[in-house]
Amino acid sequence: MNADPSIDPIRLDARFQRGVELFNAASWYDAHDVLEELWHETADPDRRVLQGLIQVAVAHVHLERGNRKGATILLGEGLGRLTGRALPDFGLDLDQLRSRVSVRLQALQQDEDPACCPVPVLLDLP
Repeated sequence: MNADPSIDPIRLDARFQRGVELFNAASWYDAHDVLEELWHETADPDRRVLQGLIQVAVAHVHLERGNRKGATILLGEGLGRLTGRALPDFGLDLDQLRSRVSVRLQALQQDEDPACCPVPVLLDLP
């Protein structure tokens, strides 16, 4: 049992930690795989946030494969799942993530190259 109740158990899960590492290394497909395993075992609201992270990762798989439409759809859906009141943050700076995802989504919607925008990363809260 965790001695510090302020630390979210998801954050302590080795799969979550590995998923964050893979996400930040732009290993999008692998990040999706690892986080999806955890997502299957999780209930809302944690499940919603994990799904948002997974959708952002899969959007980047679509970008790598040249599927801009699929990337646009999944970035929008991921952003929607990462937005809302009282969502868990797992100790991550979700505001920063939402900002980067939003900029990339806007670039895609305006038929611009999303490579000009910062890549989404999962940073710890300051």
